[in-house]
Parts: sequence; structure tokens; C-alpha cells
Amino acid sequence: MAMTPELLAYYEQDKEDGRLRAGRGRLEFWRTQDVLRRALPPAPSRVLDVGGGTGVHAEWLAVDGYRVELIDLMPSHVERAARLAGVTARQGDARRLPVPDESVDAVLLLGPLYHLADRADRVRALAEAVRVVRPGGLVAAATINRYAAVHDMVYQGLYLREEPRETVNAALVDGVLSGPGIGFTAYMHDPDDVPAEFADAGLPEVARYGLEGAFWLYGDVDDWLDDPERRALMLDAQRRLESVPSLLGVSGHVLTLARKVSPVSTRFTGTGQC
Repeated sequence: MAMTPELLAYYEQDKEDGRLRAGRGRLEFWRTQDVLRRALPPAPSRVLDVGGGTGVHAEWLAVDGYRVELIDLMPSHVERAARLAGVTARQGDARRLPVPDESVDAVLLLGPLYHLADRADRVRALAEAVRVVRPGGLVAAATINRYAAVHDMVYQGLYLREEPRETVNAALVDGVLSGPGIGFTAYMHDPDDVPAEFADAGLPEVARYGLEGAFWLYGDVDDWLDDPERRALMLDAQRRLESVPSLLGVSGHVLTLARKVSPVSTRFTGTGQC
């Protein structure tokens, strides 16, 4: 995950912070909260937010009472996140975490795997998470679905144009999304490939959660999210469908959770008890 000029230019625009706070990106944000709040150990456990950006998730975790340390590649992200109450932040790479062995209760990788096109690098980042989390602790990683770019281009009407259509169709082959208008190279997972990467990093038992389901593709999704009553119904509906295998690939993102093997328990339970 090198600091390329393209990556620097993209994140200096501050698009990611705003994407999760407005429009249909809120569905991903609220669903991430929903899943993690069910799985994290009780506060004030120590949570390491790797690739945490400006602290979109670190902020609510700190409000919930967690001791949060954020690590990010971008100096501007680290500077901004460090201003959040209850959050410490420093620069670092997901593949070489500046954190001692077995020193945190949960590790979140809610962005780094997007930027690691080589499988070996993704496994290395997951292995680093395993190294720093305590036995029985939680590792959670978000991935972009292989089919998300095609769905999104159709949703936005951009699939009508030849150049973006060719770009997203090429990514269906190997998962690498790169080309004019993308801003940087991204990697998009086939959801069925994720458990093997976790296993190779030392996490053989996983649970997968589709974050948005099909709802992010609905034309009136913003109206549902703007209305508290309708939003609650939509979030409840997706919670009921979140782990249906045949529906995982339609989500824009999948959140995969696992617990570090300990002498007491070797299976992921899906609860907050570590």
C-alpha cells in the first residue's frame, strides 16, 4: 500500500469522510456500526482502527467508551483523527503495524484491503492484525465486492459510456479496478475468496455480513435513510438478510469477522464476548 501520488491526491479531497456521512453511503456506515456493536468486546476494550482515515468510525467507537488507536498511511488523516476526543492516532502501514504483539482487543481493517492488489499483501495485513490482537480477540475487515463497480456505474448512468464500462468490466476478471476517472488502483473481492485469505493469515473460522444488501441500489434509498422510521425498517430488513450466501455479492461491501484462536474457543460466535 504505497503512498502513490494518485492515492495522496484522492484522499486529500476528503471524499471518504463525506461519503459515509451523507447520501446512500450512510447505509454502509450505519450497517458497519450495527454489525460491530454486536461483535465487539465490551467497552472500554482497546480497539485498533487500521486505515481508519479521518476517524469516521473511531469517533463513534470512542463515544461508545472504547479506547481507540487509529493508524493510517495519510499524514493529513492522522492529524485530523488525533483531534477527536478519546482517539490517539499515528501514521503506519497495515502490513507493518507499529503495535506490540497481543496488545489490543480488536483490530478493524475497514479500508486497507481495498488498496492491496496483491494477495500476499492482503494476507500480510490480516496476519499483522492476528499478531497484535489478544487470543480470543476480534479481527474485522471490510472488502469491496467484485460486482460493486458495475452495479454502481449502472445506478449512476455511467455504464452508458464506453470508457467507464470497459474499466469496470475489466475488473470483473481479476478484481483490479484502475483507469481514467477512478483516482487510484483498487481491489475488489469475490466474496467467496475472502475466507481463504483469512485462513492463510491464521483465522480459519469467519462470519460474513453483507453491509448494504441490494438496498444501496434502490433509487429512493436516500428518502428511506432520511426518515428515521423508514431507516430503522431498512436496517432491520438488511440485518435479517445480511448473511444469506446468495445475497452477499449484491452488497457494495462485505464485512468479515473472525476471532483469534485461543485455548478456550476456536469458533466465531458472532457475539461480543471474547
